[in-house]
Order: sequence, then structure tokens, then C-alpha cells
Amino acid sequence: MKRLLSAFLCTAFAVAVTPAFAQSNEDPVSKCLAIAHNMEMPRVTFASMTANPLDTVNENDDVKFTFSGHSTYRIETPQGVTIATDFSGFYGATPTPRIITMNRAHSSHYTLNPDPEIEFVLPGWEEGNPDGIDHDLVVDDVYVRNVTSDIRRWNTAGTSVNQNSIFIFEVAGLCIGHLGHLHHQLTDDHFRQIGRLDVVMAPVDGGLTMSHEGMAELTQRLRSSVLLPMHLRGNSIDRFINMMGAEWKSDFLDGNTVVLNVRTLPKQPTIMVPASLSRRG
Repeated sequence: MKRLLSAFLCTAFAVAVTPAFAQSNEDPVSKCLAIAHNMEMPRVTFASMTANPLDTVNENDDVKFTFSGHSTYRIETPQGVTIATDFSGFYGATPTPRIITMNRAHSSHYTLNPDPEIEFVLPGWEEGNPDGIDHDLVVDDVYVRNVTSDIRRWNTAGTSVNQNSIFIFEVAGLCIGHLGHLHHQLTDDHFRQIGRLDVVMAPVDGGLTMSHEGMAELTQRLRSSVLLPMHLRGNSIDRFINMMGAEWKSDFLDGNTVVLNVRTLPKQPTIMVPASLSRRG
């Protein structure tokens, strides 16, 4: 299995960094980091555009989020780029997304056999690399990068360092983060690398990832305008909501899709609960 996984990772990484169309030599600047602090950004791979999309985004454009199941949200950008997070092939597979991100916690968060029609396969880990994997990818109007975190080993004791990822998507003026299968509190350096997040997708299972208390503390520090819960495992969303305190309000959605715009983000931080998570996960 380990050999198969290593072979897959080599293939997946090659797919992820191979540009689909024209490349550009310009480096986009992360607005999420620029607003939070001054930092020199690494070079990125341009996948299908010729201009810096972070300079040309129309802040009137909407971004659509659809909860598909478990830890998978489908994100659709104004230019129609579709992204599926923590993709295993079970959720969010139809229609075929252009970009998928994956984490290695369980088979419900990754796939060894992604559909070959998926253009960009971004694993959140790199076998044998203690520094972790590094993604900096621009596809049309979205910039995708990652911040690595540690993960508990399930078959043996201990921790795998930098073998999980928080994925960050910058599109239409929004800074969007997916925390993945996060197992620990973040350091100040993690927060510096993440920068500002307007929207955060956070696991709220209360134990398999982090406790409700720990996740509430972390997300409160991120101070996002919108929190989209995921990975709710056999308990009520109410306990997590109560942990967040009076500063946050909750909005129980009629369906599993919400459309967000940088100009119309809620003034009070809001937990937006998809209909399928309203009671139990």
C-alpha cells in the first residue's frame, strides 16, 4: 500500500504542477497575506491564464459553496472553476471538478484513483518529505496554496510532521480556508502563513480531529466572517455553536448551497449550517 501511495503521490504532484495552457512569469501577490502582514510570496505555477488574476478580480462576483458530504465542499468561482475539497471520489464528483484537494487522515479524505478528467490533483502531504508539500497554483481566477500541519498516526504511535494541509483559495476578493483533518492547535507561524480568512471550512466532530473547545478557540482567533462546518460525526451541531459564544450567530440554511460575495459578507461572524448538517452528521 505504501508503494502504491508513493507512486500515486508522484503522479498527482506532476499533474498538479503541470500547466494546462499558457504560463506567465508574473508572481501573483496573496491579498490574504498582504492584508494580514507583509510577506514575500513564493513563485507559483500559472495553469491557464496570462495575467495576474489577483489584480483583475471583479469584487462584485459571487462564489458558490455547496456542502457535498463529510469534508467535501464544492466551490465554484465566478469564471466557473470548480474545486472539491478533501476529495475521496464519494462526494462532489459530479460534474467533474477541475481541482481537487486531499488529506491523508482516512480514505474518506483522499483517493488513490482520481478521475483522469480532473486537471489538478493536490494532495496535502508528500511521503518522505518532513517539510511537507508546497502548492502554489493559479487556475483562471483562483489562486490555491497550502499551509502544512501535523497529523496523528493511526496505525502506530506518534505524529507525522507536515503531512496534512490547510488549503487556501483566493478568488473574487475572498480569502477562503479549508482546515482539512486538523489535529492540533495552530502556532503563531501557522497563523502568519494563513493570513486573513473571510470564509473558513472547519471540522466540528469534536474528537476525531479536535475537541469542540479547541476548534472553537482556533476559529475564533481566525476571526472569519463565515464559518462553514463539516466533518460532523454523530453529534449535534448545537454543541459546537454554543462553544462559539454570543459573538457568533448561526444561520441554518434551507439547502446545502450558499453564495457569498466579498461586498456582502455578514457584519456579525456567522456559522452557516448546511441543511444536511442541521441535526446530525
